[in-house]
Amino acid sequence: MAKKLDINFNELVSCSTAASGSSLVHRLDPRAKWLVTLAFAVTATSFGKYEIARLMPLFFYPFAMIALSGVAVADVLRRTALAAPFILLAGLFNPFFDRHVLISLWGFPLTGGWVSFLSITLRSVLVVSSVVLLSLTTRSDRLFSGLGELGVPSIFVVQLQFLNRYILLLAGEVQRIVRAHSLRSGSRRNSVSLFLSGSMLGILLLKSMDRAARVHWAMLARGFDGEVRTACPLKFSWQRDGAFVLIWVAFFGAVRFIDIPFLLFGWAVGK
Repeated sequence: MAKKLDINFNELVSCSTAASGSSLVHRLDPRAKWLVTLAFAVTATSFGKYEIARLMPLFFYPFAMIALSGVAVADVLRRTALAAPFILLAGLFNPFFDRHVLISLWGFPLTGGWVSFLSITLRSVLVVSSVVLLSLTTRSDRLFSGLGELGVPSIFVVQLQFLNRYILLLAGEVQRIVRAHSLRSGSRRNSVSLFLSGSMLGILLLKSMDRAARVHWAMLARGFDGEVRTACPLKFSWQRDGAFVLIWVAFFGAVRFIDIPFLLFGWAVGK
């Protein structure tokens, strides 16, 4: 159990490390990446429930971002897969409610429920992968500063900053508690009884409250006034960041309003 927690903790740390790269995508202003990610999500979710072929050109965006940023494909897939249960649950019951047969493939009737289920899955994967790429190519301080610059209320930005910062502290505290249990448990080091689980959660709660109080007093002693300031202000370059936004938004608009798969492959189906 301690080994599994170590792996999960290292995953959190590796995400922060990947966001500190020096590629072209890493150097882009976070506001530009936020705007493009939002435009991508709106475009992906705006398609109809039976439109699958028209979604395919949108996969060019995550592939291009992976190639330009140098982020490992396995990291993107692994983090996107964490949302798989929620993605599948979103359209799981569609095949039971929508039984209208749309097409027949090799004698097998394909109902609207299965088509809409596949469409929901593809759209969800696209949106989640774009958010994963955003987090893997942008340092957390710049990511949240970009939100503030875009007009998001500071109270929400500060809460997100604290959540991002102290989830690592909480994960580290859990790691130390479980490792201490493993070192004292002998042959039962890989399992935690229900009784001990309650005690360990109580210890974690007390430690978290104590840490929160100390952090609070430390922040007040340093003049914290409700706003987290960064040493390096954001600089939006129209030649680089503006071009990035305009090019991708134009591409998303073309995908949304032009049936690109039909234009490229319509001849194959005799249309």
